[in-house]
Amino acid sequence: MSKLFQARFATTVNDTHCLPATPLREVAFAGRSNAGKSSAINVLCNQKRLAFASKTPGRTQHINYFGLFAKDDLLAYLVDLPGYGYAAVNRETKYHWNALLSDYLQEREQLVGMVLIVDSRRGITDLDEQMIQWFVPTGKPIHVLLSKCDKLNKSECKHAIEAVRKQLQQYDPALPEGTGDSKQLTAQLFSSTKRIGLEEADNVVIKWLFEAETQKDEITS
Repeated sequence: MSKLFQARFATTVNDTHCLPATPLREVAFAGRSNAGKSSAINVLCNQKRLAFASKTPGRTQHINYFGLFAKDDLLAYLVDLPGYGYAAVNRETKYHWNALLSDYLQEREQLVGMVLIVDSRRGITDLDEQMIQWFVPTGKPIHVLLSKCDKLNKSECKHAIEAVRKQLQQYDPALPEGTGDSKQLTAQLFSSTKRIGLEEADNVVIKWLFEAETQKDEITS
């Protein structure tokens, strides 16, 4: 049984000053509204309504924390970031989201990696690129889940994953030529409804939270 199955809602915050003051590692989930972020979190945690998907623009403006427990011991956090890309959201809300997301991604020391949910039928959009560009300078890993891949045929899936991996190479500072396999930015096909790629995604998150050393660990060891 995956350690993610023990996830429980912990807290919700609307300002970086209110983030949990703990040293526990965190993995953030980000993505455009309707890309399938909530569904991905729910299926990875083997729960139906841990993360909520809202059809109301501007409703989900908070950072939601889910704690991973071993009985009553809190071990780590999964962090559900506000969905972005709602055209109907007013300017003030967009500004708030941008400030909240950029500050969290660039400054949160406990954050060890970001799972970016991208609709496989659309590929990486301009707003997804912005998330990547905010996070890449931290040197921490990004893993892209190409969601809803069950809606593509085999050929389309192959093209989608190849295109995204090639695009991710351009953001990796360790690949100055923009070619080669990136270790910092990776991608896979994923489907919440058909449970495609579930084990691979679970392995990545578990490794980040419980196996891989963070930069902070390396500095203080």
